[in-house]
Amino acid sequence: MAKEKASMLTGSIPRSIIAFAVPLFFGNLFQQLYNTADSLIVGNFLGNRALAAVSATYMLIMLLVGFFQGIGIGAGVVISQFFGAGEKERLKVSVHTQLAFSALVGLFLTVFATWLSPEILKLMGTPEEVMPQAAEYLRFYFLGSIGLVLYNACMGIMQAVGDSRHPLYYLIISSVINIVLDVLFVAVFRWGVWSAALATSISQIVSVVLCLVRLVRKGGDIKISFKEIKIDFAMLKVILRYGIPTGVQNSIIAIANVVVQSNINHFGEMAISGCGAYSKLEGFAFLPIMSFTSAITTFVGQNIGAGNTKRVKKGAVFGVICSILTAELVGLILHIFAPALISAFTREPEAISFGVMKSRTCGLFFCLLAASHAFSAVLRGAGRTMIPMFTMLTFWCVVRVSFLEIMVPITESIEVVNWVYPLTWALSTITLFVYFLISPWYKAGATKKKKKI
Repeated sequence: MAKEKASMLTGSIPRSIIAFAVPLFFGNLFQQLYNTADSLIVGNFLGNRALAAVSATYMLIMLLVGFFQGIGIGAGVVISQFFGAGEKERLKVSVHTQLAFSALVGLFLTVFATWLSPEILKLMGTPEEVMPQAAEYLRFYFLGSIGLVLYNACMGIMQAVGDSRHPLYYLIISSVINIVLDVLFVAVFRWGVWSAALATSISQIVSVVLCLVRLVRKGGDIKISFKEIKIDFAMLKVILRYGIPTGVQNSIIAIANVVVQSNINHFGEMAISGCGAYSKLEGFAFLPIMSFTSAITTFVGQNIGAGNTKRVKKGAVFGVICSILTAELVGLILHIFAPALISAFTREPEAISFGVMKSRTCGLFFCLLAASHAFSAVLRGAGRTMIPMFTMLTFWCVVRVSFLEIMVPITESIEVVNWVYPLTWALSTITLFVYFLISPWYKAGATKKKKKI
């Protein structure tokens, strides 16, 4: 652990961020394989309707999971700052509190999501022919909620202290298990769309078991003891202070995307399948952004904890630039190869056409998506979580939904639904960039943060 700590607090800034981001990228890559394997295998072996059922659930899954992942991000900021400041006792309390809270959240999500998700699918306007398979897919997916939530908690804890390698190893193992079970359940046994979700749930449980074994046996400064896993309410209050704004941001954006999905549903099964296939590709395109933004948040959090504000500013600039350039390169590749990539998910020409249209509308603007997330990551690492929340709430929710409610009935065109993403990405990027130009956040952040925690 000492080596990892030094890598984020001293030495070459580009090397520190890239060394952290690269394993994280591959970890995110394998995590993305969870849903993509489901869609590829379901679409090719069970048909377009089954693919539409999986696609129809995607935004709802992001809605229910997003809030609790935001809490995990908040915990990561707290843990990284305690780690950077060398406050081992408070670090220990924060880790055990986060695990206890995540276990409770996972149990709650299992019951709540399994119970209410079919009703929410109806509210989203999911077509009747897709509804039965979509509902059974969701039920089996959320049976593994405790594994999903606890894995993300463990991953956040490890990443907060600079360890992005071990989460990668465990994701590789669980992703391979997921793909093997997908093929076995869907392609061999022909059990139906629900079995793809069951495969995902099993693999998620495996990944969290591996993480817990690591943290118990070789956790170092973040070593856990099952006897000490309990909620310290004072610490939980600190975690929630930083986690709730990010959780609200994630869930509000997801709610807006549920509205977007409802508009897509209006155009029928082929539109759902094609746009669903694009969503899986966008998930892969988003991986470099996620990797650099997670690295930025950890880097900023640790160095603010140690009081290295000049290093924070240099690392933030480097991370933002890398995120934008990498995302745009990926967007260009998606724009060029969209027909071949979309056709890997479905053989229906009309569905492919919908997917290609959305890919070519959004792909060239991934630089704006990356910029918004990178600026937000810097602010989160500095503990200034409210600014990204209000920015995303305004543009990715209020503006996005309002635009669709006005324009879709007038135009009756799915192109309007596609263009709402680049439009709102641009508005949020401009807002956050202006904030950076006028605010000395990197000077005020460390002082204010230390007083609060």
